[in-house]
Amino acid sequence: MATGPNESFRSVLVAKLDEALDVRPPPSTERRLHGALSLPGKATAAIGVRRAGKTTLLHQVRSKRHDEGVARERLPYVNFEDERIVGVTAAELHFLIEEYYRRYPRLRGTETVTWCFDEIQVVAGWERFVRRLLDTEKIDVFLSGSSAALLSREIATAMRGRAWEVVILPFGFDEFLRHHQLEVPTAPDRLRVAQRSALEHAFLDFLVVGGFPEAQRLDTASRARLLTDYVDVAVLRDVVERHRVTNIVGLRWLVRHLLANAGGLFSVEKFFRALKSQGVAISKGTLHELLAQLEDCFLVRTLWMEATSERQRMVHPRRAYPIDPGLISVFDRQRRANQGHALETAVFIELERRRMAVTYVGTESGFEVDFLARGPDGTEELIQVCADASDPGVADRELRALEEAGKAHPRATRRLLTATRDALPRTVPKKVVAQAAYEWMLADPSTR
Repeated sequence: MATGPNESFRSVLVAKLDEALDVRPPPSTERRLHGALSLPGKATAAIGVRRAGKTTLLHQVRSKRHDEGVARERLPYVNFEDERIVGVTAAELHFLIEEYYRRYPRLRGTETVTWCFDEIQVVAGWERFVRRLLDTEKIDVFLSGSSAALLSREIATAMRGRAWEVVILPFGFDEFLRHHQLEVPTAPDRLRVAQRSALEHAFLDFLVVGGFPEAQRLDTASRARLLTDYVDVAVLRDVVERHRVTNIVGLRWLVRHLLANAGGLFSVEKFFRALKSQGVAISKGTLHELLAQLEDCFLVRTLWMEATSERQRMVHPRRAYPIDPGLISVFDRQRRANQGHALETAVFIELERRRMAVTYVGTESGFEVDFLARGPDGTEELIQVCADASDPGVADRELRALEEAGKAHPRATRRLLTATRDALPRTVPKKVVAQAAYEWMLADPSTR
């Protein structure tokens, strides 16, 4: 007698359960998170750009809990990216849970079991399955996946308030250092000459290589190919397939433009005219939709100008940044000097990592400040980024911008960040904190 589809799925799920209890967390670089990793009664959903380390986070959760004394049988990990269970539904997953507790009946209702589900979005009805688990079992649940269903705010709707989102970004500079087995200094502003030289060398490498884990230690050509593949997959899976995009030509023009012009002002109206002049047929509405979709899959981040009203905000162009500075040199076909663009991108992504609300500032005198960052505690910072402000003329322009913006935002700390210590201005007003960007990044307590 032929085996039915449910029996076939169940046999595979039994095998995956055996694997789940035997999978050892692979070695990895500890990730830095701002805020709580989990909340009682909610499933932690790791979201973010593809290949940034969401699966790694699940393994790190398991490893840490095991180190704290939790037995491995209470830390099952199941990866649903398996061609043998294509079409599996939530009903079959219920069998997985029951089979687990048949093996470990003493755990049911007495001890917390931490379930880690990777690529769970391939299972039809996974949201109802997870919600039911949270309601009926004594468990913690951690989810991750590469589908846009776990990359976007849609998970909040799917889980009806039962999900706690944790955004995983490519490595920050401290994570980059740890990944390369380099020391993370506790006092980056008080280093010996040799230490500072080594740290600045690493930081300049970070601005070129970026923070995608798999891109580390690759030669330039291999890294460019890898990052190009990342972008192609994100565009295809998370934008084209998910949203059924038909104007592929317009989408590719948009992606190349945004990734090659980090920190540049972007106006849909202006870009629409540029495409029209090139004979690319696309509507303004479609461009707005595509931009939102690229943000939704975390490939691109945009920044609004600080304004007193929504209407005023909408009339000004946005600034656009790639999710990682390593993407800039790959997509900048003109091979322009882009250390400043990479530095600005790295600072902006670090602000996002710290969960700051960020805008850019335009003053009445025509100056601009790169970032106005507001923290959850109400603190404000005006941050100007300049790769090299050692030239007096450059320094004067950057500092005047901070002074002008500071008049409108008197509560804000004024900060000037440069690529290296040698790039700092010779003289700095008392109200301005001038420092190398890596000092600012590593001074954050959460990098310890």
